[in-house]
Amino acid sequence: MLWDTHMHTHFSVDSEADPLEMIQSSIRAGVGGICFTEHLDLEDKHYTLETYPLDIPAYFKEMQTFQAQFEDKFPIYIGVEIGLQTYLEHTLPEIMKQHPFDFVIGSSHWVNGEDPYYPEYFYGKVEDEAYREYFESILENLAVFDCFDVYGHLDYIVRYGPNKNQFYTYEKFADVLDEILRILIQKGKGIEINTGGFKYGLGHPNPTEAILKRYRELGGEIITIGSDAHKPEHVAFDFGKVPQILKDAGFDYYTVFSKRKPVFYKL
Repeated sequence: MLWDTHMHTHFSVDSEADPLEMIQSSIRAGVGGICFTEHLDLEDKHYTLETYPLDIPAYFKEMQTFQAQFEDKFPIYIGVEIGLQTYLEHTLPEIMKQHPFDFVIGSSHWVNGEDPYYPEYFYGKVEDEAYREYFESILENLAVFDCFDVYGHLDYIVRYGPNKNQFYTYEKFADVLDEILRILIQKGKGIEINTGGFKYGLGHPNPTEAILKRYRELGGEIITIGSDAHKPEHVAFDFGKVPQILKDAGFDYYTVFSKRKPVFYKL
């Protein structure tokens, strides 16, 4: 009865999913509960607090309707996935203060003004150098942000690299990855196991099993579980693999956030 605490609906710019269909799919999948985490990516520096692309009041209004509809039947939490970029160091904390989210995922979707989702990001770059640039940008974000609960899909970039994860290993980037993990632990932040990596054909979650294990070895305890579903059919994607992966990494519990507070569930 794992919770799926990373999913998107039509409130996110890259999804057309109906929230009710996502809820119904979650119930069919047998998860214990869900948290919607719509995208808030302010990739354009001209966005203001009044013009950002996620309509947060409408989002809360619709999700609270579903919470009432499924009260005492199925737990539904309201979260957000914020795209961290250093120039937003004042904007994003202010937005988070204004709204009672249950859970905030901080993610890196943009690096130095470019999105690795697009092949153009990798033009003129050696793949390993592009990956390192991505990880170093996470360090830059960690230096200025504290307004999130877990860092999302730490090695998200390997989903889109020219060779994906064919030549990618934790060991190759251990120096920068260990620094990321240590800072997250010092800040009391968690990471997630994101099964989107399986959906993208990597054969591994994001981040990889080695990174999950290293986070635990360094003393990390907060681990959330998310499918990163943008369609109903991807809810709880490959969740059957998750308990053993987490146990092999040294975890006995996983985490669900409610009102920004971690609640630990036995695996």
